[in-house]
Amino acid sequence: MRITALCVVGALLALVLRRAAPEQALLLTLAAVALILLLLGDFVGELVGFLNELAEKSGVSASLFKPIYKTVGIALVVRSGSGLCRDAGESALAVMVETAGTVCALLVALPLLQAVLTFLMELMQA
Repeated sequence: MRITALCVVGALLALVLRRAAPEQALLLTLAAVALILLLLGDFVGELVGFLNELAEKSGVSASLFKPIYKTVGIALVVRSGSGLCRDAGESALAVMVETAGTVCALLVALPLLQAVLTFLMELMQA
């Protein structure tokens, strides 16, 4: 509820500021994003703890979970970054942020994809 309220208040204040001082509206939006990320820190820590416990109990190598964590992190950063670029009126930069994020996510996921390919090749030979 606090995060939703913060977002709505931030959006309304940015809307009012955007008419008079668009630069300050963008700075206000960045400040709200930073505050929300701080508020989410505890929840993210709890989620990562659960996922680490899940990895330990499943017997699956922790190295296979790391690409998933990194890919989710990249997706969250890219979504926020492209949204901020769009708010600043820079849709071309937003598209480039999304493109770079896609490339980075694929690169980070390569070890996972290679592990799946190796597993499939072993199944085919058996």
